[in-house]
This record gives sequence, structure tokens and C-alpha cells, in this order.
Amino acid sequence: MTVRSRAELTTAHTNLRGPAVSRVRETFEEHLSRAHGGMSFCVYRDGRPLIRLHGGSFDRRSSPGDAVERPWDEHTLAVMFSGTKGVSATLVAMAVDRGLLDVNEPVARYWPEFAARGKEHVSVAQVLDHTVGLVYTDPEPPAGMLDASAHAAVLARQEPLWDPGSKVAYHAVTFGHMVEELLVRVTGHRAGQLLREHVARPHGLELYLGLPAELEDRVAPVFRAPGYAISTFLEDPQRRAIVERMYGNALLGEELPANSRAFHASGLVSGGGIAGADAIARFYSLVASGELVSPATLETFTRTWSHGRDAVNDRPVAFGLGFEVQDPLCTYGPVERAYGHSGAGGCLHGVWPDARIGFSFHTNEMLSENVDRRAKDLLAALAQCDLG
Repeated sequence: MTVRSRAELTTAHTNLRGPAVSRVRETFEEHLSRAHGGMSFCVYRDGRPLIRLHGGSFDRRSSPGDAVERPWDEHTLAVMFSGTKGVSATLVAMAVDRGLLDVNEPVARYWPEFAARGKEHVSVAQVLDHTVGLVYTDPEPPAGMLDASAHAAVLARQEPLWDPGSKVAYHAVTFGHMVEELLVRVTGHRAGQLLREHVARPHGLELYLGLPAELEDRVAPVFRAPGYAISTFLEDPQRRAIVERMYGNALLGEELPANSRAFHASGLVSGGGIAGADAIARFYSLVASGELVSPATLETFTRTWSHGRDAVNDRPVAFGLGFEVQDPLCTYGPVERAYGHSGAGGCLHGVWPDARIGFSFHTNEMLSENVDRRAKDLLAALAQCDLG
């Protein structure tokens, strides 16, 4: 069903009924009426759609009331930022299922160079649960942010900031470089190829790590709302300096690298994924249903491995292996169990396992965490629905 409203809701579809479902749509329209860009909210169960909402503008508008020259719709693609990590975690879990990787083994078993500077006993799990203590690359390789192999080589030689496993802190960028290298070592292929051959192509998903050039015109430009900031829980200037070193110019530079063709083609495992919400929600529903990862491995990857106050960002966090899991802030809505991954600027993708659903809120308008209510409100409305 296609509808038009004051909020330019371009596509609306639901297989659910009742007043609670109407509230999901109303919540979406409320946020859309204030949007300068576009957004989508999609929910799937067992590979089948329950809710598909898309609307707003493909390009940035000066004000929400401006005319939409190109609508954000079901064909729009956008950068996932760190939402990519949930996809990457799934690829690692698939490697575990194939017997190629054991998360309790030392990284150095698969990547011998990683043993340098006292890291010979660091486990694969400590890389995946953000406790390894390598939150930035030192020194930064001359090749720049997009050369994952160069970063991995430096990280292999680098000394951790703390005893691995003793603290937890989000490894925003380096996580991807280490995971990519591990996947290459145990499979012989980069993450983008694994995603394409084992997930996207078999299941008909428009989900990319390394975007084909012919799809460039479908990628909506991402932009920061006025006052956009990262690590809004953080007040300590010393740790703020670490955060800035961790991200570099990825989010705070004058121009966003994420809008470049080079970034879209890079397949960066920490933040280079590109998709629409429909594909991401379906992907997570397939994960939840056991189509992609065995139940035993999924249970291992989605239980809590590390939690507490982030040693750098000073924020409550909880991680499985590569996935975020439900935290004290209820990032994943008013449910007890959830997993997935958020992305810079407000995107949120994941699973409510008790309802067997995958969901995705995707947008190109980046808001700071301390002011962004979009995903929170949509998930609160969704929780009121009879999800069976």
C-alpha cells in the first residue's frame, strides 16, 4: 500500500492489525514531520515482513516543510556506520559454525603476528567483546582509514592500553580491522565477499560490504544535524582526546568520508555496510530464525560477554561477541533480551529473540544520542503490538 501524508510517508505496509500498530505508524510520522532527511522502520519475522515504513527526503532539506525533490523510499540505500558490526559478527559466527574459528582460542593461533607485545594469549573473544584494549591504531598508517590490512599490521605489533579482558571499551574502528584480518586468515576471503556469497546472494538481500559502482546513485548522502556530537556521556577531557583519536575524521571532519565513492567501495567491517532498512530487518530475522547461524553458536555470540562502564566513553555498555546486547539504557527498547548493533547518528538494527523478529531503523540524518528519540519511540510503540 502506498500513501501520502503531511509527513511524506512514501510507503507503508503492515501485516499486523490493531490500534497499537497504528501507533507505530503515527510515531513514525511524528518523527518524519521533523526530519530534514529520510528514514525507514522495518520489522520482519522468519524472513517475512510485518511492518515497512519509509519516508522523507533522499537529500538534505533546509527545513522539514520544504518540498521533497527525491523521496526516500523502499529503494533507498544508506551507510550503516557501526550497524555494520552486527553483520560482521554474523560472518564470524558463520565461520565458527564451519569449524574454521574457535572464539576461546588465542588470536595468534590464526594470526601469528598478533602475538607481539604480550598479546600471545589474547583470545578471539576478547577482540569480539571489546576488551582487548586496542581502541586506536598507533601509529596511524600513511595509507589512511580505508586500508584495513595496513591497520591490522600495526595493531598486530601494538601494545594494548590495558590488560586484555580487564576493561571494556567500544573499539569503534579497530574492531573492524581486526575482524577483517581474522576472517581473511581463516577463510581466505574478505568480509565483503563472504557476505555476498553466503548471505546476500542466497537470500536476495541488498546488503553490501563494498558497494558496486552501478548502485552509487541509490545511496542517500548522510549529514549531521546542527550540534551533532559523539560520546555525549563523556566529560573527561583526557578521555575525550582518546575518543577523537579513535574516530579520527570519520564522523567529525569538515566533510564526511562516508559520502565518498571510496568509502562506499571499501567494505570497511566496522562501518562501511550499505543497505536499506528492509534488507537489514530481513537479515536479522534470518539470524533470529537460525537460517544463517546455528542456535548453539548464536546463543554463544548473543549472551553477555562484557559489560559495565565504558573505560573510554564513560557510558553503560554490554556486548556479546561482536553484537551489542541489551544494556541498562534499554537501547533496544522495552524488552529484556535483545541483540544487534547501533550506528552513528541514530540508526539501530537488531533482534528481539523472544518475539523472533528482526528490525531496522535507518536514516541519513545524524542526531546526537542524548537528543535522539526516534528508534526509542518506535520500539516502544512496537512493544505494544501483539507480536504473537
